[in-house]
Amino acid sequence: MSNTRAPLAAVLAAACALPFAADAARPKPLDLNTPEGVMAANRKIQCSTKDGQPATYYWHGDMYSRVSGERDRLLFKVHGMNVRQCVALNDPAKGPGFKLVSRELLFYMDPKTDPETATTANIVRKWKNPWTGEELDVLHVANDPVNSTWWMNGRDGKTPMTWTGSTQGNQWWSTFTVPLFYKDPLGGDYQEYVGGMYHATEMFNFLGDVDDLLDPRRDSAEVRVGWVRISGFLPWMKMGDRAGSLYFHTAGRKLAGGWDELPEWFKQEIAANYPAYREPPPGTDDRPNETSWTYFKKRVKPAQGGKGGH
Repeated sequence: MSNTRAPLAAVLAAACALPFAADAARPKPLDLNTPEGVMAANRKIQCSTKDGQPATYYWHGDMYSRVSGERDRLLFKVHGMNVRQCVALNDPAKGPGFKLVSRELLFYMDPKTDPETATTANIVRKWKNPWTGEELDVLHVANDPVNSTWWMNGRDGKTPMTWTGSTQGNQWWSTFTVPLFYKDPLGGDYQEYVGGMYHATEMFNFLGDVDDLLDPRRDSAEVRVGWVRISGFLPWMKMGDRAGSLYFHTAGRKLAGGWDELPEWFKQEIAANYPAYREPPPGTDDRPNETSWTYFKKRVKPAQGGKGGH
């Protein structure tokens, strides 16, 4: 009798211990109440907790003009992508951190474009300005690089990183508003006297699932993104000092399959005209960031001639 009971007891004990062993082996989820957990979560949202692992965001939507006294106009459909990677940093004062390095494209498309059937033929190369009647070359967004740094103890080394998002059930979301106001790179030395400052606002919404974001076994999070931008007319539109503004309204996601999940027409356009955008910049990239305004300045020479005044 004793010989039959001993194996059975051992089996029962082992079976009861299995859930506890599994719990012990399961890593603890990221803690958004700690700077370490917040930094890891931000890396998962922006790119990956693994250095040098590329991530690709893709989004599309509409671009409208707003001019006082007239109905808003749908000028273009827009499709954009950002290819990026992150690398770890360490600073004696700011503590651990990471650097995000990326390149970004955005194409101005025919306003009748259907996102499901878009092709490179929908990319607008020439545009007739509806206010001036002038036909213009379209300068698409090709910003390289678009980089940023994130620090566990903040840029001042004294403000620990905190979670600024919200959670409800298994959903998380986070909103970033970036007001921009600085000397226009296309202007002169007297902008503070005569105006002409660069004035824009970018608004981001990031959304995802809590269990995915906090799972330490996953190095990258699945993220949905919304992007809104408000600015003045673009330089290539040649609107001068005409009153008015533009607003972009788009949505998209981080592509789980990275580059491979971009639409085929987008990959074709990159291969033909923007081959560097196949991959992110190197993690050591220390170039100043590019914007639509600085890119325009590099690509377009100012008009010559004209008479001086007294």
